[in-house]
Amino acid sequence: MGTQKNPPVEICVRADKILGKQEHFWRYVGYDECNYTYMPEGEQLLRMFGGLKDAPYSIRTHFMFCTGNCRGAYKFGSTNLYTEDGQGNPVFDFTCYDRILDAQLQSGNKPFVELGFMPMDLADTSFGRNIHENWYDTYKNVGWTFPPKDYDRWHLLIETLAAHLLERYGEKEASSWDYELWNEPDIFYWSGSAAEYCKLYDYTEHALHSILPQARLSGPATTGPTEGSNSLKFLRAFLDHCRSGINYCTQKQGTRLDFITFHVKGGGFPFSVPARVKKENPSIESLLLQVKTGLDAVRDCGFGDREIVLSEADPDGWAAGGMYDNANMVFRNSEYYASYVACAYVGIERLSVEYGMKVRPLAWAWTFPGETCFEGTRAFTTQGIEKPVFHTFQLLSMLGSEKMVLESTGISADTKASPDISGIAAGDLSEPGSPLGILLYSHFEDRDAQSVTPVKMSLSGLAPGEVRVSRYSVDKNHSNGYEEWLRRGSPLYPSGEDYEAIRQSGLLAPPETEVFRVSEDGTLSLEWELPLHGVWFLSVKRA
Repeated sequence: MGTQKNPPVEICVRADKILGKQEHFWRYVGYDECNYTYMPEGEQLLRMFGGLKDAPYSIRTHFMFCTGNCRGAYKFGSTNLYTEDGQGNPVFDFTCYDRILDAQLQSGNKPFVELGFMPMDLADTSFGRNIHENWYDTYKNVGWTFPPKDYDRWHLLIETLAAHLLERYGEKEASSWDYELWNEPDIFYWSGSAAEYCKLYDYTEHALHSILPQARLSGPATTGPTEGSNSLKFLRAFLDHCRSGINYCTQKQGTRLDFITFHVKGGGFPFSVPARVKKENPSIESLLLQVKTGLDAVRDCGFGDREIVLSEADPDGWAAGGMYDNANMVFRNSEYYASYVACAYVGIERLSVEYGMKVRPLAWAWTFPGETCFEGTRAFTTQGIEKPVFHTFQLLSMLGSEKMVLESTGISADTKASPDISGIAAGDLSEPGSPLGILLYSHFEDRDAQSVTPVKMSLSGLAPGEVRVSRYSVDKNHSNGYEEWLRRGSPLYPSGEDYEAIRQSGLLAPPETEVFRVSEDGTLSLEWELPLHGVWFLSVKRA
């Protein structure tokens, strides 16, 4: 029995039809555990992103203000940036904080500065219940979510941090970073109310811009907005406050808001014992609907001219969870995660064009030192082995800066019913000899389904003569260490020959290259079959 074939798809690329600048809008990544930044695995991954053709990438991390032992741990981190002495006087120590930012910068990337969470000595304990005799136990569980005991002291913290960044990195560099207050204050990350978050934002904005007036500050980084949800109400309340509310810090009307952040997720897979796990897949449509709902709110509240950063845009939540917590998270090991990101990001770009707003997604994924191999965490590497999803960013980075027309008959409104097959075409026509780049993806909302789609690509607007077409592939059979890991018995801690074979299979495979002749009318036709899940990049260059 042969491989099932889907209806054929036609893709047309018009190399002489320039739509404008191709924004590399995907250059944002982040993770919870700030102390992983300077661990060997974290530094390796920073170098990988810093080595991409379109670096720098902006790196967002949680827990940057928290109090602790400054060691990496799942879902926590600390820098001891702010403590108080025995008399209650502020003590600032930027040693660990600087180490994190320095690692990001030295790797060729930039910090996306998340301002939070609450230092232990600044937390208002009245927001807690049943405070343990050992206050740190409560702090580590929930105290870091408390509002400050003194908003003027919080203002001093932000002002002192900004002055330190100005002195250490210079005004031009520090002002080039994105800043954001807190994370998901509409849920358990913030124990205060929406009004108290607005108050915190007002004090933060005043303090930051008193030192770095050109720095770009954002909020509220709320969870995925859906109609009738608390997250949407929180987002709207914050935007209304910034537009016309009374500023808690200055007592004037309105608060400066340079850009806006909120989150979108395609699903959620909480812990479940294996016997009760029901197969589910993350949804592209759900994620894109949240984007639309959020953009509608931003526009309705009078901020349609602001840039949007989706400061977490992912298939699902709980980055540190894995397939041993919920078997559905196995998709994060495979080409399914790679195709999901490509499909979602192209969909986000379409919405950006539709709304006339700049929208930039951030992938909340990193690496987890000490995990078993291919544990299913939301990560770009596992035990130093590249996962297929990292190659999505490698291929995106190869795109040029001039966007060209790409039309596909394979765009699907329901990826449960039929695969979504499309992409992005971009080159640098102003640079002689530079290639035309075409990124393609195929995504279907069933991680286990297998089929192929015949694709015919027609290119026009090319110069007659011979061209060299190089095709990079990320799918089940290419650039996929997970498949090699399965073939070798799924070792938890592979070593020796096994490890090296898996690692090599996980690297981006060299391209398949052929020479074709462009006809006198400037057209070229290419045909091949695409697997159901995958990402591909075609480089078309004069031979």
